[in-house]
Amino acid sequence: MRPARWPPHVATFPAPAKLNLDLRITGRRSDGYHNLETVFCLIDLYDTVGLAVRRDGQIRLHTPTQGVPPEQDLVCRAAAALKQATGVTVGVDIWLHKNIPMGGGLGGGSSDAATVLMALNRLWGCHINREQLMQIGLKLGADVPFFIFGRSAFAKGVGEQLCDMEIPEQWYVVVKPDVHVNTAAIFSHQDLTRDSKPSIMPTFLSLQPFRNDMQAVVLKEFPQVAQAFKVLSQYGQARMTGSGACVFLTFPEKSKAEAICHQIAEIYQSYCVAGLSQHPLLNI
Repeated sequence: MRPARWPPHVATFPAPAKLNLDLRITGRRSDGYHNLETVFCLIDLYDTVGLAVRRDGQIRLHTPTQGVPPEQDLVCRAAAALKQATGVTVGVDIWLHKNIPMGGGLGGGSSDAATVLMALNRLWGCHINREQLMQIGLKLGADVPFFIFGRSAFAKGVGEQLCDMEIPEQWYVVVKPDVHVNTAAIFSHQDLTRDSKPSIMPTFLSLQPFRNDMQAVVLKEFPQVAQAFKVLSQYGQARMTGSGACVFLTFPEKSKAEAICHQIAEIYQSYCVAGLSQHPLLNI
């Protein structure tokens, strides 16, 4: 959806959110990061990125986030990284309309960056392949390669080693508690489980029951998340996505999901969303 205030010549591109349906920590790495295994699913909750090519080579963000210098914003960093990698001489004007809640574990910032990389690859005529785009994206954030990969996936490493995973058609009720969870603090928490066994030939069924190894720590440290989790658990098996703060329920039918979401919306910022089989820009 194009915001009314954007200039008419701006090309618009969707940036979908994601859920971690399953997340396990299999160990620490020598570089200070953690090895993960996770099941990524795209959902139809979108930010919108607006782009217009500039001939003077500048990269300008017209919708800066309060407190974040434009040059540090992921969308500008993505454009700069692609420009450096390809040597193009043109630039871009960027607009960003946020709909994905920030700090919720839904990957909005990473998705925005991925959309910039995929769209500018076409608009700038860079013609680099998906694997190269994913390598550029990995330098921006661990989740960026998944959005460029563009399909439901099982991921390991820091999240950059991806393979297709078939996920049944499902609906999700997603709740955003009014709190921001610091991912680095959760990863460094003394109570975090870091010894899950690596999966052998993982499939949607073989990984059942799904879990999130970060969930227990977040529920302990953040009462707002724990309360939202408690409310959702009245309707089914609630889980947390990523490092939080968002929690969600899964439903096979839209009608049931909509009914539950309507009830919860009286208490929390909530969304009823469908899983996506692929990214809208997969074949751009």
